Amino acid sequence: MGIYINIGNEGFVSARNSEYVDKSGLIRVVNSTLNTERRFSCVTRCRRFGKSMAAKMLNAYYDQSCDSRNLFNGLEIVRDPQFEQHLNKYPVIYLDMTDFVTRFKDESIVRQIDTRIAEDVRQAFPDVKVMEGDDLMDTLVRIYGDRSQKFIFIIDEWDAICREFRTGTTEMDNYVNWLRRMFKSVNASTVFAAVYMTGILPIKKYKTESALNNFTEYSMVDPIDMGIFFGFTKGEVKVLSEKYGMSFEEMAQWYDGYQIGDEPSMFNPNSVMMAIRSRRCRSFWASTGAYSSVANYIRLNFDGLKDNVLRLLAGERVKVNTTKFQNDISIIQSKDDVLTVLIHLGYLAYNWRKDECYVPNHEVAGELSNAVEESGWDNVVKSLQQSDALLEATLAGNEEAVARYVDVAHDENTSILSYNDENSLACVLSIAYYKARNNYIIHRELATGEGFADLVLIPRKHVDSPALVIELKYNQNVDSSIDQIKRKEYPAKVSEYTNDLLLVGINYNRETKKHTCRIEKLSLIER
Repeated sequence: MGIYINIGNEGFVSARNSEYVDKSGLIRVVNSTLNTERRFSCVTRCRRFGKSMAAKMLNAYYDQSCDSRNLFNGLEIVRDPQFEQHLNKYPVIYLDMTDFVTRFKDESIVRQIDTRIAEDVRQAFPDVKVMEGDDLMDTLVRIYGDRSQKFIFIIDEWDAICREFRTGTTEMDNYVNWLRRMFKSVNASTVFAAVYMTGILPIKKYKTESALNNFTEYSMVDPIDMGIFFGFTKGEVKVLSEKYGMSFEEMAQWYDGYQIGDEPSMFNPNSVMMAIRSRRCRSFWASTGAYSSVANYIRLNFDGLKDNVLRLLAGERVKVNTTKFQNDISIIQSKDDVLTVLIHLGYLAYNWRKDECYVPNHEVAGELSNAVEESGWDNVVKSLQQSDALLEATLAGNEEAVARYVDVAHDENTSILSYNDENSLACVLSIAYYKARNNYIIHRELATGEGFADLVLIPRKHVDSPALVIELKYNQNVDSSIDQIKRKEYPAKVSEYTNDLLLVGINYNRETKKHTCRIEKLSLIER
């Protein structure tokens, strides 16, 4: 057993000894690329979405130094006709790039990578004659010439160096040249049956073009045919929820919402498993990386970015052009670059059919809110910080206080958002009630019997608070808001959630630039 080659299957053994959701179908996709023009794959997704788990599974399947047959018993891939053909048939080089990034902080890092792997490979093939000065590629070519042996090369966190060293540094230049030497030279297709790289960011566009344009890229923006393997599906989470006595609906509110390629509803797999272990839903996102880095991107505040982030926080969707991003977090040049980075990092989800991004779920909404609070946008932060007080005033039926807090939210955000209609008012109100998300599920324009409710707040399970139906008016009488709620039978629509209900009408007077509020308590049992 080597350090970088033929490392065995222990990594996947640990996974199989734990609660394992079957993603072995990925092997079928990679098998279809073996020894073809598509043999070079770069699969990128955000932290805690199973990148390393997939790499360990592939290593266990291909590694010729071990017998992994029993590890795959009962898994989907066993039914594939090619399962036996490639099972444990290749020498596999497995490289976790973070291992080198944490140890080497200077221009020696690429030399260390090449030298150490080359030495390990030579020990695995001691009978193959090499020449003094041979690098890793030379060594692999000589082994192929002597044995006709092709390799599988798996690199986990391939972009760790790109995140550690800035563009234009000697370290980055050396790394890009090494990647080209290994995977784009004339010998690459000769010595490799497949190369599988995984990381957070797609391959960097180096000096106006991709350094490795022979790779097929699968990403959060465009996963091609791998979207099903990027997270957990609804069906998979339903099975886990039933098995462990968890509420699927609560799981969905916290961790669902990612549209990855043609997969319309994907869950964050790490958060689902952490919720199962702790037996409750909460945010596990903070452990995936400091939101301060996201705050730095937001702080750049390119044209229209603040407006877009506010609308995202309010539950709206925002147009984004993902094609301009250079796949380099040190080169952020536009609002679209910031939004694209947030998609790759998992802070936003992406609908490729409409070129729209959005906040996927409650867990991520909380972390994005934290990032905004750290960004230095004082007016936005003030609105968010007063959100708890606004909710308390609403629940207490304090109409004057509610109107006063909404006035503040309007004043703080009026320079960012146009305030010309009920939609703008709804956006500001969504931000003003933002912290209510901790105890409520917030719906914008919830369908009712005759129309839509502007804002509906449904209490989460085990939260002993009334539901809120909020109707917004622009230059009208505030009493008409309450009348409209009753007329459209909004209370009947929320009766499936709760028997206690507050009807809240809010009107904005354009002449006085003030809001008025009317709150009425309604018991559905009494009705």
